[in-house]
Amino acid sequence: MNKNILGLNECAKDCHEAAVTGGWWHDSQGKKKERNIGELLCLIHSEISEAMEGARKGLMDTHLKHKSMMEVELADAIIRIFDLAESKGFNLGETIYEKLEYNRSRADHKIKNRLKEGGKKF
Repeated sequence: MNKNILGLNECAKDCHEAAVTGGWWHDSQGKKKERNIGELLCLIHSEISEAMEGARKGLMDTHLKHKSMMEVELADAIIRIFDLAESKGFNLGETIYEKLEYNRSRADHKIKNRLKEGGKKF
């Protein structure tokens, strides 16, 4: 297996372990609980929105003061994505590389097609 895949999967495990240790996967009595998928996806979305706000205003992060808010919020989004993926037993590392390979052959991912009238602009 590609070492990059293993590294991504290990990072996902670390993110999920940190969330479990932090109590995010337990109820008020300390018992393990299932989390609402919609809530988790919205939390990921909120991190992306915070990254957008940081980029829009050119802000530095308030916690990691040497980093831009955009960079830190993108990291937060990845942490939340990895936490959710690991909780579902997803092999996100493998899937990322599989999707990258698939995208190489997509017509709408070719520069010439994007430049055509009606091509994807972003």
